[in-house]
Parts: sequence; C-alpha cells; structure tokens
Amino acid sequence: MDIAALKKLAYEKMISNLDEMLKNYRQLLDIVRKEKDLLITSNIDQLNENNNAKEQVIIKIKALDAVRMTYAAELAHLVGADTAQPRLLEIAQKIGGAEAEKLRTMHAALEMVIKRLSEINKTNVVYAESALQTVNSALENFKDTLLGQPKTYQQKGKYKQGSDTSGHLVTRKA
Repeated sequence: MDIAALKKLAYEKMISNLDEMLKNYRQLLDIVRKEKDLLITSNIDQLNENNNAKEQVIIKIKALDAVRMTYAAELAHLVGADTAQPRLLEIAQKIGGAEAEKLRTMHAALEMVIKRLSEINKTNVVYAESALQTVNSALENFKDTLLGQPKTYQQKGKYKQGSDTSGHLVTRKA
C-alpha cells in the first residue's frame, strides 16, 4: 500500500470512530437529561435503571476513546503531526481540504455535546445533593423522635426531664 492509501484508510477509521463516539455521547446526553427529570420526581426504580444505562454508555465511550487515541496516533504519524499527543485540530491542519473540514466539524460537535453534558451533570449534582439533604434531615427527625430528648441540666442548675416521646411516633395531642 502506498502512503496515500494508508492515509485514507487511517482517516476513514478515525471518522468512523468519531461518528460512533458522537452517537454515544448524544445517547449519554439523553440519559443525563432523563436523569434530571427522575431526580426531580424522585423515581428511584427508574433512576436506578437510568444509572445502569448511563454506566453502560460510559463504558462504551471509554473503549471508543482508547481506540480513538490509537487511530489518532496512527493518522498523526502518517500526516506528520505530533504522535505523542495527537490533536484533531492539528491533524486537520496537516491534512487540509474537505477531510480537514470534516475533522473540524466532528471536533466542534463533540466539544459542544461534552460541554452540554457537563452543564446538565452539574445541575444533576445539585438536585442529588438536595435530595440527600432532605433524606438526611428526615432521618434525623425520625431518630430524634425515637430517642426522645436528652435529660439535661438547666442554666439554673436544676435537672430538667426531657420530653418522654421516645418510641411514640403518633401522639394524642390535637
């Protein structure tokens, strides 16, 4: 095979890999958007299913990224770009023409999807932390109800009996 054929083959593998990565990142974006809705509605069963799907897509993306690094190094070598840290934009600059434009477009699309993913994920973290604070607060209230108030000394040195509501989840007070 001549150099031109090798470049074309390496380029096609790279584009195919980038297409697959973009498809998986978009799928992850849909999952993260759904996660936001599930966090708001507190649907635990669907949230668990969604998290499992999210983990599977992340595993696919990591595998595709490892392959992308191999393909990028191969293509960088063939076009004379940095093979230690191959960058799509540098490879595009070395290739030139319509192929370079396609690489730039793929780079921009991936960058945009990843940025959007990051933004939505940050809001999801806020929702998840809020839900955890609510659950922790409810657990503390439940624990206080079960244990009752401690018996303590008042400021005047007299012994104060704590309210004896421990173990009583329901009171007769109206």
